Amino acid sequence: MFLHSDQQTAEELSLSELTKSIAAAGTPASASFSPTVLVLPVVGAVSFVHLLNDIIQAILPAVYPMLKLDYALSFTQIGLITLIFQLTASLLQPAVGLYTDKHPKPLLLPLGMVFTLLGLVLLSLGQSFVMLLLASALIGLGSSTFHPEASRVARMASGGRYGFAQGLFQVGGNAGSALGPLLAALIIIPRGQGSIGWFCLLAIVGIMVLLRVSRWVVSSNARLQLRGAAKNGNGLTVQQTRQALLVLALLVFSKYVYMTCLSNFYTFYLIENFAVSVADSQLFLFLFLAAVAVGTVAGGPIGDRIGRKPVIWVSIVGAAPLALLLPYVNLAGAAVLTVLIGLIMSSAFSAIIVFAQELMPAKIGMISGVFYGMMFGISGIAAALLGMLADATSISTIFKLCAWFPLLGMLAFWLPRIPRPQT
Repeated sequence: MFLHSDQQTAEELSLSELTKSIAAAGTPASASFSPTVLVLPVVGAVSFVHLLNDIIQAILPAVYPMLKLDYALSFTQIGLITLIFQLTASLLQPAVGLYTDKHPKPLLLPLGMVFTLLGLVLLSLGQSFVMLLLASALIGLGSSTFHPEASRVARMASGGRYGFAQGLFQVGGNAGSALGPLLAALIIIPRGQGSIGWFCLLAIVGIMVLLRVSRWVVSSNARLQLRGAAKNGNGLTVQQTRQALLVLALLVFSKYVYMTCLSNFYTFYLIENFAVSVADSQLFLFLFLAAVAVGTVAGGPIGDRIGRKPVIWVSIVGAAPLALLLPYVNLAGAAVLTVLIGLIMSSAFSAIIVFAQELMPAKIGMISGVFYGMMFGISGIAAALLGMLADATSISTIFKLCAWFPLLGMLAFWLPRIPRPQT
């Protein structure tokens, strides 16, 4: 049963255990749901599907070198593919979250994966730049419906350990982002675009698991508990709340401009500056994204223990000197620095999400949608602009320019201290 599952670890949850545990929520025992007890199988389930979802999403940038060669794409066109994906993944998220705050729609979870599946099919079959754009739009639409509701479910099942739950949920996505390029290098690059179709199996598994999660959401009283906690407020004035949200938005901006530079153009940087092969560049990207996953899962529990503000402060500003040094080191140095940057910077995001949720406890879905949407939107716009700048100058130039953005992390000084998480 759920109520004693906090003694397990996420790694122990096989797909069958996840579905069996979540299916048990449909029994009358689910009525004994407690907001102070971690429901780990549910958090593990949405984290697992986040992994599957982001493996699929990570395939898109991972195959950019192959698509660039096959379709004679420019860096500007590469940036536009990312822009379309990121915009569709961002614009709808706040609206979806706001709507489901008032009108819960648990079935949006599996529906989002259906859109992702359709985009993946089109990506494997597409024969033109326009079809690639449409495929990226469908995959982005899947994200915009999945993330706000899945983040809310993670908070419902957190038992008050909000940082841990959001960190575990987010690390599923980061692990998927790390595995995507590796799987692309092993499966897609050697066999060509058509082999992308094999990844449809991941989307189908995700749909099956999310149908079970939706059943748990409907049968439990978790939403009622979450609404009850929202009545307590955040203990801050309206002006303090608005100022804090603005600071968090600027921190997300600084973080994701730089992370977009690395995640989208790191392979090209290595190929251009160190003459590594496409397959080897994917392995270096995997190391960076794996470090991002580790940092994400560590940042949540640390934020629960010492507070969100110190984690946000250290994670963003701490990466600044490493980012400034990166364009001037050799291949081995670049590998080490990007791993350290990934570890440090990634610890901030779960803390930022939980901080924002505590600022707006009555609008968990909307605020999650805003910040996940902001993450995708900033990444998309940055990718397009950086692609155009790389065409006009060089890949090295954009790495030197973006290295200054982590210094905006000093704005964390103006974040208020929330006395305690709202439960």
